[in-house]
Amino acid sequence: MATAKPSMNGKTCLVTGATSGIGKETALALARRGANVVVVGRNAAKGADTVRWVREQTGNDSVDLMLADLSSQQQVRRLAEEFKKKYRHLHVLVNNAGAVMLSRRESVDGIEMTWALNHLGYFLLTNLLLDVLRASAPSRIVNVSSGAHRRVELDFADLQGRKRYRGFGAYARSKLANLLFTYQLAAWMEGTGVTVNALHPGLVATNLPGGNGLPGRFLTFLLGLRGMRPEAGARTAVYLAASSEVEGVSGQYFVKQKAVRSSRASYDQAAAASLCQASAELTGLPGGGAPGQGDVR
Repeated sequence: MATAKPSMNGKTCLVTGATSGIGKETALALARRGANVVVVGRNAAKGADTVRWVREQTGNDSVDLMLADLSSQQQVRRLAEEFKKKYRHLHVLVNNAGAVMLSRRESVDGIEMTWALNHLGYFLLTNLLLDVLRASAPSRIVNVSSGAHRRVELDFADLQGRKRYRGFGAYARSKLANLLFTYQLAAWMEGTGVTVNALHPGLVATNLPGGNGLPGRFLTFLLGLRGMRPEAGARTAVYLAASSEVEGVSGQYFVKQKAVRSSRASYDQAAAASLCQASAELTGLPGGGAPGQGDVR
């Protein structure tokens, strides 16, 4: 395969939200490097088109599709089970699936949708795959966050926005949660060979707010005018997934392929512990939100 780079040969990578935007370009780039890539999406037809496109672009036939709506905990659990039945190893997990909800809505589990998809989807899937990630070490977890996290703090009395909901505020809080989870998980994974890092992809021309009717379509149009192409937006995710420069690096936040400081709120260890405890309760995981300690969930 002429376009493949040997560094990812034999590596298995799972990318969520991989049928469009940053996720699709991340899957493409990893396949070009010779990886076995599992594309995760919600829509079967769109997913099949993505797999076919990646294979055609790369000449890599080791590209697979798994379907799941990651706002549904049942589907997240099914995804993890199906992956483990088919694959013995997981070397890279890219948590990328997400959305902006301009009006408050709830998932099938009765959880505010932004929180369910953007944070709990990362939290639950990662926990369920930790055993195979450990067994595959050295392995990497890459969490796509956002610079929007700098604008907010978490309100543990109203994590799901029942008292007051603003779409972009909810999105920003979910991205702060991604960072708190990243740093907490990196500490728990120390010494296991599993690294955990997060990133801000930049302002990217994607369909992130597209599921909000006419206002969402207008915002998507504006992103198309001002945002960078998804290929550029995926570069830092690909860097964290594949580069030898970050081998062994963990618990960092990257922008433009450079480690930078995130907001002060993102380093609040008490908030991180409370977040993981609350997330474990919302997802029905044992262990008080302490992945990597005791039983692997």
